[in-house]
Order: sequence, then C-alpha cells, then structure tokens
Amino acid sequence: MTLQTSSTILMVRPANFGFNPETAESNFYQKRDARSPEAIIRAAQEEFDGFVKNLEDKGVQVLVVEDSEEPKKTDAVFPNNWFSTHENGKVVLYPMFSPNRRNERRMDIVQMLMIKGFKVDEVIDLTFFEKENQFLEGTGSLVLDRINKIAYACRSDRTHPVPLQYFCRLMEYEEVSFDAAQTIDGIVSSIYHTNVMMHVGSELAVVCLDSIPLATEKLKVQEFLEKTGKKMIPITTKQKFNFAGNMLEVRCESGKKYTVMSASAYDSLGQVQLNTIKRYTDIIVPRIPTIEKLGGGSVRCMMAEIFLPSV
Repeated sequence: MTLQTSSTILMVRPANFGFNPETAESNFYQKRDARSPEAIIRAAQEEFDGFVKNLEDKGVQVLVVEDSEEPKKTDAVFPNNWFSTHENGKVVLYPMFSPNRRNERRMDIVQMLMIKGFKVDEVIDLTFFEKENQFLEGTGSLVLDRINKIAYACRSDRTHPVPLQYFCRLMEYEEVSFDAAQTIDGIVSSIYHTNVMMHVGSELAVVCLDSIPLATEKLKVQEFLEKTGKKMIPITTKQKFNFAGNMLEVRCESGKKYTVMSASAYDSLGQVQLNTIKRYTDIIVPRIPTIEKLGGGSVRCMMAEIFLPSV
C-alpha cells in the first residue's frame, strides 16, 4: 500500500551551519546575522537537537547523521534537496543550483540506509543535468502526492522543466507545474522552492494560491487538489513568508499522524486554520529561528523521508 507519510525521518546534524551567499540571491528568506560563526553553529545545533527530540517524543523514528567537517557545508541541515527515497526501492539524487551545496551529496548516507535494513534497488542519478545548468532540488522543488502519483512544482532557477519532466517520466508521476511569484520592495521574483508555498499531506493541502499569478495555473492546482480529495487550507502571502507553507506530515510507528511546522509558521496561522489541521492530525512545533533566518528554509527542508522497503 502506498503511503503519503513516513514514520522514519533522516536528518543531518550541522557541523558548519551558516549563511550561504551562493543561494541568497534567489532566496529572500535568508538573512545575515551579527553573531560569531561559532555562536551561530552552536545555536543551530541546539535547535536541531530540540527538533529531533520533538519528533522522537511523539514516536517518530529519526536517523541522525552527523555532518562531515570537511568540506564545510553551510546547508547540510537541509538534506531533502539532494535526495529522495521511494517505496519501489529507488533513491533519486538531484541536480543542485549552488555548486557548494553539491558537496552535501553523500553516498555513505545511502549505504548507511542499506546497513540499517532498508532495501535500495536502484540509485537514479540526475546530477548530470548540472553540466547543462538545469536543476531540480529534490523535495524542495517537488511537492509529491505519493498516493496519487502527482508532482507539484513551481518553475524557478532551481526547478527547470526538463529535469522535472525526466523525473516524472522515470518515476511515473503526473506533472503539475506552474509559475509562483512574490513581490518584495516592489520587485517581483520567482519563489525558489515549491515547498515554501505548498504542502500536501494524506488528507490536507496547505497552499498559497495568491502566489500563482496565472489564473489558469491557479485553477489547475486547485482542481488537482480537489479531485484527489484534499481538504485545502489557503494561506496568505504573509503567512508564507513565515514558513506556513513549509510543513510536513509524518507519523509514528502506530500510524498516528502529525503535521510538523515551525513556531514561526504556527504563530502566523489563524485559529480556524489550526483547528482544521488538528481535525486531521496532531501538530509538532519545533523552534528553529536561527536555521530559518540564515538558512532560508524551515522544518520541511530539514527532514528527508525514508520510504524504502525493509530488506
């Protein structure tokens, strides 16, 4: 049976977390910090450890991998951008926009999953697209409805049409692609990752429809969510800026479901929105202000779901 949510999450504990200038131009969410590099790394590690405890306290299995000291990787805490796993035993490696983020790809992590008893039948390597300056950054670029085999993706400098089509063909997903934009200080820019404006769970979908400028594409997204039976929770642009779109549904071993969102996202939502989510899942709310501010990503980006079958 295909599942939308996993009870096993892989997370990478950061060794050298910090501000990445290579990604900042296309990521409005990144902000510099006056603290020393050592203080920033220490704060990020404390936030990470607290997040892992939040998940484990609810019975979610977390595989914690220590980031390697060398080469230094400011964004290693976001492993969902470089790989994804699937119930058919496939692991997909993705082409990354930022050259210094390509160092995050670690085959020893894939091998560790096999040692842990997960079955890897095939590694699909899409990184050759980097030579053509074509990118698809994992489940940042792709919001997957695994049950209905639909890949939602907003086109951007990090999500190009050709690798997207290639992924969908290989993995037998239906593509629902669209443009998504935001206006900052009067300047319109593309939203860099789909998962900052959209989340799809087993029964819920959280989406910032206001960020899709073309009416036909907005309607298409809405229609796909409705026809697959998702209860849709619209969020505002302001809520999106507080990472309210960057959620992930997980489950514990017994099958109980949780929607994970950061404290920033939780605080931005209205009571009606929260009550709707709580009708379908409980909520886990980690506090990760340092990681959000400097990394420009939130809780969803920190969790790589493990869907691989057991050996």
